[in-house]
Amino acid sequence: MARSLRIQYEGAVYHVSSRGNERKEIFKDEIDRKAFLDLLTDSLKTYSVILYCYVLMENHFHFLLETPLANLSEFMRRFNITYTSYYNRRHKRVGHLYQGRYKSILVDKESYLAVLSRYIRDSLAEKRRYLKRYKWSSLLGYIYETQ
Repeated sequence: MARSLRIQYEGAVYHVSSRGNERKEIFKDEIDRKAFLDLLTDSLKTYSVILYCYVLMENHFHFLLETPLANLSEFMRRFNITYTSYYNRRHKRVGHLYQGRYKSILVDKESYLAVLSRYIRDSLAEKRRYLKRYKWSSLLGYIYETQ
């Protein structure tokens, strides 16, 4: 059965996520996380993609991003290949890092951003202490911007 085509158009906004193969970790330490963010920054510039927010977990990541040039597939192909190559080289391993294709959910920019903002605002009170210490998310920038 053929894979379904991804919907791409100029200005599309996506919730993108990818999980480690067999749900295994995709970051062994802070060096990996830093390399991930450096490669992400480079790919964002190369493909003119706008990143609204991100979070890096032990075995997966989430992005909320916009593609002004309708190029999500090209952006993610380059990014995933470069990080997997880095990770495999550094940890002397071979093979897939991610479990299948990345997930991309096309979202309505106005309503999704509003819902996400409400969720963060409402849940922040109970999680603020933990989140202030978690540096592998873009949330810190939002917290300190609004204070």
